[in-house]
Amino acid sequence: MSSGEILIEPLREADIPAVVTLARDTWHKHYPSIITVAQIEYMLAQRYGDDVIRGQLADPDVWWDKLLLDGQLAAFAQYERSDPPGTLKVDKLYARHELRGRGLGSKLLRHIEHEARAMGCARLKLQVNKNNVSAIGTYRKNGFEVAESAVFDIGNGFVMDDYVMVKELPALPAGTE
Repeated sequence: MSSGEILIEPLREADIPAVVTLARDTWHKHYPSIITVAQIEYMLAQRYGDDVIRGQLADPDVWWDKLLLDGQLAAFAQYERSDPPGTLKVDKLYARHELRGRGLGSKLLRHIEHEARAMGCARLKLQVNKNNVSAIGTYRKNGFEVAESAVFDIGNGFVMDDYVMVKELPALPAGTE
C-alpha cells in the first residue's frame, strides 16, 4: 500500500469478515508478548463474533468506523456512549500490523473526537493494557492521560490489567470545527 488516499466511513455488515480477519491478524502479531495466546483467542471470541459485531452495528449508542487506505481496509475503531454521561468510550482501535506507526490510529482518534463533540460529549475514555507501550504512547501523543489503573475480570480465569485513560474535550470556539 502506498501512503495515498485515506477515507474514514461507517462499517457495514459486509465489512465484518474483513474486520474479523484484521483483528485476528493484529492481535496474534501484537499481543503474544503481552498476554497469552489462550487469552487472545478468548478475547477475540468475545469481541469479534459476527453476531456480536452485527448486534453492535444495530445499536444506536455504538459506532464502528473503518479507515480505508487507497480503498483497502487499513484500520478500524469501535466507540460507544459510556458513563459518566457525556463520555464516549473508545473500545477498539486497531491498524494493520504492517501499517503501525503511520498515524492511522491518530487519524481515527481525531475522527472519534470530532464525532464525540458532534454528539455533545465532553470526554473520551479508553482502556489499554499496562504493558502495551506503543498504544499508550499513541494515546498520550493524542492528549489522553492515565486516570486510573484497574484490573477487570473478563471470565474464564482471565483478567485485563489496564490503564483507564481519558481525554477531556473542551468546547471549541464557534466556527472552528
